[in-house]
Amino acid sequence: MPSELRDFLMLPYGELEEFNLAAKQQRRDRVAPEDVAAGRLQYLTDEQRIKAVTVLFTDLEGRLHMLDYDKKFLLKSSDNLTFDGSSIRGFTSQRESDLRLALDWSAFYWAPADIFGSGKVLVFADVIGRDGSPFSADIRGTLKRLSDQHYARDGYTLNAANEIEGFLFEGLDAERRYHERGKFDYVNTGGYYHSLPGDPLRTFIDTVAEVQRAMGFENEKDHPEVAPSQFEINYGYGEVVAAADQIQLYKLICRQVATRLGMTASFLPKPVVGVNGNGMHTNVSVSKEGKNLFWDRDGEERLSPFAWQFVDRILTHGNDICLMLNASVNAYRRLDPHFEAPNQIKASPVDRGSMVRIPIGNERSARIEVRSVAPDANPYMVMLAVFQTGLGGEISREADLRQAKRYLPDNIYDAIHYFRSAAWTGTLLGDDPKLRYADLKQASADRCPRLLGTFVKAQEVQYHHEVYNQYLWNLF
Repeated sequence: MPSELRDFLMLPYGELEEFNLAAKQQRRDRVAPEDVAAGRLQYLTDEQRIKAVTVLFTDLEGRLHMLDYDKKFLLKSSDNLTFDGSSIRGFTSQRESDLRLALDWSAFYWAPADIFGSGKVLVFADVIGRDGSPFSADIRGTLKRLSDQHYARDGYTLNAANEIEGFLFEGLDAERRYHERGKFDYVNTGGYYHSLPGDPLRTFIDTVAEVQRAMGFENEKDHPEVAPSQFEINYGYGEVVAAADQIQLYKLICRQVATRLGMTASFLPKPVVGVNGNGMHTNVSVSKEGKNLFWDRDGEERLSPFAWQFVDRILTHGNDICLMLNASVNAYRRLDPHFEAPNQIKASPVDRGSMVRIPIGNERSARIEVRSVAPDANPYMVMLAVFQTGLGGEISREADLRQAKRYLPDNIYDAIHYFRSAAWTGTLLGDDPKLRYADLKQASADRCPRLLGTFVKAQEVQYHHEVYNQYLWNLF
């Protein structure tokens, strides 16, 4: 169709940023959900240039799914959006397949038309059952309830920001074709902080940063990382559910931009042996009435006792929650001490091999950094594990807990065993989602060589939960 016949919404990047920042502020201010919903529905009704609404939800393993609804249909049926849950791994069986989507109108985004297509807006959704009750395998909904409960009961705001590393590889669908070629090809070999203006990696980083800025990410810095063709694009803190949403958007933006450039953005934790892997360092804090509860000028490393108890609970349950933070066979290649891997269950202000690091902070920025998180983990599950454990887990009575010579599992089989055996993981997820999640991880692991060895095997990419499709899964 000739473009001049279309009358679809296409907003300049500056205007997109204004819209998205205004929506973000509503979310920070906790504007009543019914008021936000009314405003969004009125906007969609009035803005004739919007033709479709992209609804996003996340499965149990953390894979992002998208459905495009015709705007007119959505306006009539927004309270009854159904989909086939049996087609989503870990959701429902064929005999009880129908699920529904509950739109979270506070998580509403205007996206650049040149990247996502014109005439569209995006909104996140929670998954609910046939009867309208929360669906137990929808971890986003579980995280929202945790956040709301702490705010209502304690006045706590749970804050998070993530440093997400990725690789940029030559060619389209490089991950899905890995089993054919057995290797990934770098687009840049410059290394840490080094990429010339206009080269493929710098062009990619610049474009992603522009899209993030337009979508209200409030960028901080971006740069090539240590490994060849590796990148990291940092942005500001957010309330925990919004922060997890931004992880999903970050990865979506990176993949979309890379595809438009004829390349592949990969968030496999260790796609290439012999160089640093990809991490998702998770910075967290808790505030109340604008005050950072992790800060204490006179405390150890200037952290409060409240913050140190938070740390101790995470260290106590380190092995229990490892599978929630490192969700794939490939993730256990990254937990290698030769490449700054955070595989030691301890806390340190300086040792980057520690599971928890204490960054330099002040009254505003005091936080802890959970380093042993892979970027392919379900972001809602990561946030749930970190915050619910930090605020409500047990504390071991070991005197040297923060310096103990204990290590995280170096393979997924041990991680699955710890996860299945721990009563705490049932408290976090509920017994049924816990069982489903463990079974999914076991099924992928059983399709891969049990020993990792010294090079990446085709199967650990082919059967990865962010890579596989029906065709690849059945090549077994």
